[in-house]
Amino acid sequence: MYEYAIAWEWLAFAARWFHVITAIAWIGSSFYFIALDLGLVKRPHLPPGAYGEEWQVHGGGFYHIQKYLVAPAQMPEHLTWFKYESYFTWISGFLMLCIVYYGGADLFLIDRHVLDISPPVAILISLASLAVGWIVYDLLCKSPLGRNTWGLMAVLYVVLVFMAWGYTQLFTGRAAFLHLGAFTATIMSANVFMIIIPNQKIVVADLIAGRVPDPKYGQVAKQRSLHNNYLTLPVIFFMLSNHYPLAFGTQFNWLIAALVFLMGVTIRHWFNTTHARKGRPTWTWIVTVILFILIMWLSTVPKLLTGETDAATVAPAFQQYAGDPHFPAVKQLVSTRCSMCHAAEPVYEGIVRPPKGVVLENDAEIAAHAREIYIQAGRSHAMPPGNITDITPDERKLLVAWFESAVEGKKQ
Repeated sequence: MYEYAIAWEWLAFAARWFHVITAIAWIGSSFYFIALDLGLVKRPHLPPGAYGEEWQVHGGGFYHIQKYLVAPAQMPEHLTWFKYESYFTWISGFLMLCIVYYGGADLFLIDRHVLDISPPVAILISLASLAVGWIVYDLLCKSPLGRNTWGLMAVLYVVLVFMAWGYTQLFTGRAAFLHLGAFTATIMSANVFMIIIPNQKIVVADLIAGRVPDPKYGQVAKQRSLHNNYLTLPVIFFMLSNHYPLAFGTQFNWLIAALVFLMGVTIRHWFNTTHARKGRPTWTWIVTVILFILIMWLSTVPKLLTGETDAATVAPAFQQYAGDPHFPAVKQLVSTRCSMCHAAEPVYEGIVRPPKGVVLENDAEIAAHAREIYIQAGRSHAMPPGNITDITPDERKLLVAWFESAVEGKKQ
């Protein structure tokens, strides 16, 4: 059974690798086409129906690209669809959500000091929030408000800030940020799957049937694509945030999330304006820097990390590790080799917060992170970094024996 932890860790790594690859493909193509669309130039010689063109150079060759707002008079033999990048990015991201947060709900998803719920209930809340989020967003886009692009985006921002606050009232800070990213990414991917691609298929079907396509389908798809464009950078931030407890592990984490969405707008506005050849609004970078400084300030005021475990109580899910005969020796080992960094107030020079928010100062905290200790310092030499505390081979064997003994004891 203890080999399950190793296999699970590799499965999480594989899913993360897959997710990063597909995300690069999706974000890359999205950024490219937004830049291409904004850089189109109208010229007199364009064929009927063409909106604009652009010449580009890459890889030793030249590309001549033309865009049709509706469609060309005759369909080409080969038509490339950009959709699978989005689909597989969402699928791989959801797979990671299942592996890390649903599979490790007691540790990574649930903070019983925030909301004392069981893993099945927490997972159901997670799934429901993703589904309801898309439904609310889609209804807003299809409402009369949807005719006002910037008014709609202002309302959507309020919704996202509310979700940021709401998630911090349900889950751990780390899970709250991850879910906010998943919530936003679900909207983005659903835009592609439910709106953009179906609308394009309607246009193609009309052309094949000899009908004149309705331009409204392209207009709706473009609006959803614009939303995706401004949401991309915040999603990347939230996906990376689980490695940085200063982002998610503070009392004002939901305010930090709100400011991150604004930074996504200011950064993308600079690129979009530049690609459209409408100048270079340097003020956007000034605003972005101010927002980032404000985020850094919020991350340390007050100096309280969320998700701390009661020192006197070991959660039932982790009692097997605290009750194992090896635990007293393991506790002494961890306090000697790990506490200089993994403490509420680290003493190691240059570290102001415990790495990844992991604190190992009492029985409950050590037991709760048993699997991570086993993998990081027992089965591998990842911790301590560079073996700066000189942990010995015999001490690593002790960590392995402790975890495997506790797992075997649970089976019996």
